[in-house]
Amino acid sequence: MNRRTLHLITTPALAVLLLVTGLAPVFAADPPSFAGTWVLNTKKGENLGMMSAVKETTKIAQTPQQLKIESSAGFMGTTSERTVTYDLAGKPVNNEGPMGSRGDTVAKWDGNKLVVTWTEPSAIPGSKIQKVETRELSADGKEMKVTTTRGTKPPMVMVYERQK
Repeated sequence: MNRRTLHLITTPALAVLLLVTGLAPVFAADPPSFAGTWVLNTKKGENLGMMSAVKETTKIAQTPQQLKIESSAGFMGTTSERTVTYDLAGKPVNNEGPMGSRGDTVAKWDGNKLVVTWTEPSAIPGSKIQKVETRELSADGKEMKVTTTRGTKPPMVMVYERQK
């Protein structure tokens, strides 16, 4: 086989490959919708610590540009309310964390998972801590798993069940 024959064989294959990969974003599926009302099921979670005693209901509204989470959590006879907003185009948004501290959040899609990086001041003046929250739906859309990692600690996994 000479170089010209090899060139003719590979050129159509290369053209098809380029065409298919070039059009892949056009055919990409829409990101999953987390919209709805969710209740935390602590029995399905992992490494929850004190969070295993929390009773939480979360309402999520989602548009292509934004995810808004309104949470109501009960712990030791006290109820707290919190609203968190993520910009789905990846712009930083300042949000209140679960313990009241404020941090910058950056959200991005990784396939069908929403990955949010939180950066907030640490207890050591002048330094910051970072945690990564990954949100994903079960195949049937009835459960939402939120996995949070911080440093070398084992990840905390919170499982929410969709309400009808």
